[in-house]
Amino acid sequence: MFDLIRDDLRLFEERLATELESRVDFIQAIVDDLVGAGGKRLRPTLAFLTTQMLNARPEVGQQVALTVELLHSASLLHDDIIDDAETRRGKETAVRRYGGVVSVMSGDYMLARVLRLLAQINNPEFTLLVSETAAKVCEGEVLQHETAALANYGLEKYGYIIEGKTAELISASVEGVGVLANAPERERQALRTFGIHYGRAFQMQDDYLDLIGDENDLGKPTGTDLREGKATLPVLLLLERGVDEVRQILARRASAPGDVERVSDLVRIHGVEEEAVRRIDEESRRAVQALEIFPRSPSRDALVRLATIEAARVA
Repeated sequence: MFDLIRDDLRLFEERLATELESRVDFIQAIVDDLVGAGGKRLRPTLAFLTTQMLNARPEVGQQVALTVELLHSASLLHDDIIDDAETRRGKETAVRRYGGVVSVMSGDYMLARVLRLLAQINNPEFTLLVSETAAKVCEGEVLQHETAALANYGLEKYGYIIEGKTAELISASVEGVGVLANAPERERQALRTFGIHYGRAFQMQDDYLDLIGDENDLGKPTGTDLREGKATLPVLLLLERGVDEVRQILARRASAPGDVERVSDLVRIHGVEEEAVRRIDEESRRAVQALEIFPRSPSRDALVRLATIEAARVA
């Protein structure tokens, strides 16, 4: 599928580096790490495939990809500060290398570049979409910390959290293309529906891998959510089944030796693994269904494939 957008991604990397150029060495070092690390580039990939599916101008895809990826990158810098994270993508985090002040201001610098892009694009509807998305990302993150602090867990609340912290940004990657391409409202709504359900599936799988995944594949330690007192999908399914032991582990934030491994074992013993995969597949199915209004094309097929294989992702 990446052959379809190889040139788009190459140009995106060049423009991302240009957008983030700074005369301040510490900011530039963080930017260089960000651009060099690359990551999944999921949101730009979605933007470029959607641009092709809608037969929109290539520049539309670049505008959406740059805006959303910069917003996402700023949120990652801030997340690492909040979580006191030691590594990201297998490398030492910016907050560990440069401290909290530099990391906060570097994240703010990226947000300032988002504002510049929005001014240059000069589309009020797209600006509104991005601003609403940014607000929902903040709400999702704060709700997750509030839930952990109050130990007020629940699957419904978990749904609000993953939509805010992940699905809204993924949705903006495709819906934003529809906005800038002046797509009909029916198509924009379909893109939003695809993005929300695919984003939910993506975050569910991330949460599942945080507990069950391989640290070498992930490039970071497993059990991070447990150690932060966050009840994600596998843990919530255990609580729903009345496994009180996991509530005790959450309360002590998996601080005892073997806690993370014990929860992983409980997931397998109580059949939660299969239920988690079923729920991820259901979100993926609903995402694929939303794309049925669009004519069959290589780009639509690629979006379908991305959603369909989500439950098989290992990193």
